[in-house]
Amino acid sequence: MTYTSIITGASEGIGAEVARQLSGPGAHLVLAARRLSALEAVAKQCEAKGASVLCVATDVAVQAQCQALVDATLRKFGKIDALINNAGISAHALLQDVKAEDLRWYEDLMRVNLWGAVWTTHAALPALKASKGKIVAVSSLAGIVGVPGRTAYSATKFAMSGFFEALRAELKPSGVSVTTAYPGVVTTNIRVNGWNAKGQAAGSSGLDEAGAMSVEECARLIIQGMQRGDREVVMTAKGKLGRWLKLIAPGMVENMALKAVKADLRPR
Repeated sequence: MTYTSIITGASEGIGAEVARQLSGPGAHLVLAARRLSALEAVAKQCEAKGASVLCVATDVAVQAQCQALVDATLRKFGKIDALINNAGISAHALLQDVKAEDLRWYEDLMRVNLWGAVWTTHAALPALKASKGKIVAVSSLAGIVGVPGRTAYSATKFAMSGFFEALRAELKPSGVSVTTAYPGVVTTNIRVNGWNAKGQAAGSSGLDEAGAMSVEECARLIIQGMQRGDREVVMTAKGKLGRWLKLIAPGMVENMALKAVKADLRPR
């Protein structure tokens, strides 16, 4: 029996590790990201474990490419059992430090983090309903608690959470499950490669990386939540605490969020 999964943002980090952990005989994996050479390197690792792999160079910020990704999957494997919306870009900048002429990158970030997931999910929906499949949205704890310096990123992740929460209710009668994952700080390059106040690669993380979760553990929790059909996977104790404290002590949560930011990058 085969199982076909699409994974966006699969060239490195969480997406690549999810692909490796899903690999095995009977696994049909469709790996999507902008860099084909990086996808092919991940594909070799997955194929060595017995998976059949299709690599599709995809920029999820372009709706036509999201549709093309789904079309290529159906041509190759004939069905879609799981869609893991993992592609995303991080960003760290205080709003006061962003010039008016640079604010366009807030829109660009939303196009990748939210619209890429919306467009890919919309394209895959008929096939997912036919298979009673699974949808995963990889959000962030910044989609539960707003973090200083993460106004743009938090906006995209809060929007993502709202979209998939509503979609979960829409799809309940169809048998399609929707799982939203909320990782905290994970040992990947997403924050280093994320954007600064000018919308350029930051080159370093703006968050305190101490105690970061391993990418292997993060991927394991995502897959576990998907397979069980969990509504949400909140990955850290602080994240779970912060979610409830927002209801009764929002000021305390804001102080916790401030401490998550490196001292030299905090609001001044």
